[in-house]
Order: sequence, then C-alpha cells, then structure tokens
Amino acid sequence: MTFDRNLKIAPSILSADFANFGAEIEAVEAQGADWIHVDVMDGHFVPNLTFGPPLVKAIRKHIKTVMDVHLMIAPVDPYIEAFADAGSDVLTAHVEAGPHIHRTLQAIRGAGMKAGVALNPGTPASSVEYLMDMVDLICVMTVNPGFGGQKFIHSQIDKVRELRSMIGDRPVHIEIDGGITPETAPLMRSAGADVLVAGSAVFKGGSVADPAPYGTNIRAIRTSCDTLV
Repeated sequence: MTFDRNLKIAPSILSADFANFGAEIEAVEAQGADWIHVDVMDGHFVPNLTFGPPLVKAIRKHIKTVMDVHLMIAPVDPYIEAFADAGSDVLTAHVEAGPHIHRTLQAIRGAGMKAGVALNPGTPASSVEYLMDMVDLICVMTVNPGFGGQKFIHSQIDKVRELRSMIGDRPVHIEIDGGITPETAPLMRSAGADVLVAGSAVFKGGSVADPAPYGTNIRAIRTSCDTLV
C-alpha cells in the first residue's frame, strides 16, 4: 500500500451475496472498487455475528486491491496474528475493544499490517489524540456498529473535521463507515475523509450475473465528490 489522499471507495462485503463472496469481490473490483472492506463482528462487542480469520483467508485470493479488515470484536489482541496470517492489509480495532489500544496498535504493525483505530459515534476525536503516530487509518463510525443499512449520523461531520486538523501532514487515512450514499459522501469528503465504506449503496440492484449496477453505484458516489477536495 502506498499513501495518498485520493478518494477511495471500499465496498463492504457485509452487503454482498454471502454464498458467492469470491465472485462478488471480483465483480465489484472490476466495476471500480478501490479497497474491499470486511466487517468482522463477534456478537459480543456488537449485536451481530459475521466472519472470522478462515473466511478472510478464503477470500484473500480473490482480492487484487486492499483488504481492509474492521474488527468489531473484543478482545482484539489474541486474534491479531490470525488475521495477519489470513492476509489482511489493514486491521482496525475499536478504541473501546480493550484496555490498552496503544499496545494493540503496536501489535498490529508488528504483525506486518497497517494499523487502524475506529471511533464509535459517541467516542470523541480526543480519544486518539495521543495515538496519531501509531495509526495508519482512523475509521469514523457514522452509524452504530453492528448492522448495515442504517441512517447516517450527521454529528460525525464535525468529528471528521477535528480529526483532519489533528492529523496534519501525517500519512493517516480517515475512513467513514456507515450510511454512505451519493448524498452523504460529499459531506464527509469535504470534511477531510479519503476512504468511504459503502455496503448497500454499492451492492444494491446488482449481482454477479449483472454487475453493471455496482459500477453505476460506485461512480455515483465518486462523482458526488468530484468537485470537492
């Protein structure tokens, strides 16, 4: 991975056809996805249960771009090596997922991955002020984590602006996860985000047999931000 602040669209496979992940990933990449976002949930830290390291390892061979793995689990530390072995490029943990987020971020980088930290809607930007030199990505949740298809929480726009100021010229991505559409994307892009996770907004209307809507949806999000930063 090389760093830049160009807009990146990261479709979340949480909205893909679970029975056909490999083909879905290949289709959405062919239609213009920049990264692939994988939401890992444990039914404990968030009220839903999704994937583990074996699934991540299974889909790795289908991903030609960046595998962006978002851990909505607690604890995180015992699973870092497993997700590294599975081929994750970016591994993101929540501030609240354990008592020592600094140590967690060190371990993620130590395992050869880019380190991300996620902020729930109620978590202030100040919680990562002293982690700025430990992270490669800050994920701002613009919905409550656990389920796709939720409505965008507008109060997070100011949080993104605050984070962008805190980051300065450091090579740190700001990622937005939740409620991204062609209407909300430019709000977050103008606030300073450069990675937009989109699930239903990308996968709606398409399929492996008919992937063209994936491209249409990705272009709609991208185009909505074209006149911005």
